[in-house]
Amino acid sequence: MEVILLERVAKLGQIGETVKVKDGFARNFLLPNGKALRATEANKKKFEGMKAQIQAQNLERKNEAEAVAKKVDGKSVILVRQAGETGQLYGSVSTRDIADALTKDGTTVERRQIVLNAPIKTIGLHVLPVALHPEVEVKITVNVARTPDEAERQARGEDLTGARTDQEEARAEAKVEAGKFFEQTPEELKAGEEAPAEEAPKA
Repeated sequence: MEVILLERVAKLGQIGETVKVKDGFARNFLLPNGKALRATEANKKKFEGMKAQIQAQNLERKNEAEAVAKKVDGKSVILVRQAGETGQLYGSVSTRDIADALTKDGTTVERRQIVLNAPIKTIGLHVLPVALHPEVEVKITVNVARTPDEAERQARGEDLTGARTDQEEARAEAKVEAGKFFEQTPEELKAGEEAPAEEAPKA
């Protein structure tokens, strides 16, 4: 299908260009989102009559996006979530979670503007693009951690994926020692039991 672009579309073209795309992409994305018109003769004439207005509106939206970009670019938001020892989340982080965190931090960003190909399912620092406008894109860091303290440590560069607390380390060591005990042969256990106790030194 041939369409007339009403705004810049990445890897496709600029405002006013007539491009050929797959029917499904046009019907499911470009047309319903107001990003393009079918390239019929009637629509071509319609676009020419609206071209100046469309370009002016695009410039206005771009200026607004650039103002937001100054506040958002390089920003870091913290999301505290439950996770296992390996850093795997009990659940996931979605674009809605990230948009809500940015809004609470004083910047309104729509969830559809956050480019997330798959939900975040591990702790760590996740750098994501935010498309504020077809011509304005910034990056933010989503710091997903089990506690605020861990978030601070991650921000300093520590890798906490799979990190264990002192208590967890102690439990792991105890488990290893117990394993060694059960690996002993009956003869070794008997020898240990029959070994004479050391005599106390004489005064």
